[in-house]
Amino acid sequence: MTIAPRVIIVIPTYNERENLSVMVPRLRALGIPGLSLLVVDDNSPDGTGRLADQFAAESPDFMAVVHRPGKLGMGRAYIQGFQTALDRGADLIIQMDADFSHPLTTIPVFLQRIADADVVVGSRYVAGSSLDEHWGPKRRALSKGGNNFARLMTGLPFYDVTGGFRCYRRSIMERIPLDQVKSEGFVFQVEMAYLAHRNGARFIEVPIHFADRVAGDSKMSLKIVWEAFWRVWDLRFRS
Repeated sequence: MTIAPRVIIVIPTYNERENLSVMVPRLRALGIPGLSLLVVDDNSPDGTGRLADQFAAESPDFMAVVHRPGKLGMGRAYIQGFQTALDRGADLIIQMDADFSHPLTTIPVFLQRIADADVVVGSRYVAGSSLDEHWGPKRRALSKGGNNFARLMTGLPFYDVTGGFRCYRRSIMERIPLDQVKSEGFVFQVEMAYLAHRNGARFIEVPIHFADRVAGDSKMSLKIVWEAFWRVWDLRFRS
């Protein structure tokens, strides 16, 4: 009898109560053996953490919560979530957003394709992918331009290096020096991919439809964009 791998989805949250109330039952409805959810909440003023605790109390085998004292950054939230997932025995770790920009229907595809890779990337920039129809030309150009710049500077061997929907094997996550990851914002995705690549990771991209959030507020800011610019340069010349 084949034993299903332990798959832990890590989702950082800050003021995502409305989305989380829908996300949790939809993830459970996927019915994937061995799947569980780890929410890392930054003391959300809207009560996201309290709602997560309620879900975890109702289904402790499916869900757990990490509480942080405040808004300490997405990158740090993911690092703590990844380390917690490893400590909890995860064979595969999936990272995704709480706002439904990443399609849940792609999760079973991840679990199929990871057999031939160390990291599976949900990609906005391969054949078959698409972006939300409400994205205007400026937003599309900024996203694609920033992604191309990061890819050119780092030499990463796949197309969507800034995307935040991925599945990692435990073996590659353990080779990444998590304590050395410094980035926040979307450049965190670039640094994680770069360190995985430097440690021999095999990447596969699968197309996704990237939807705009319908509830809650975007966390994007000029500070995040500026950090992305200088951190990519730092990654390029650090090594």
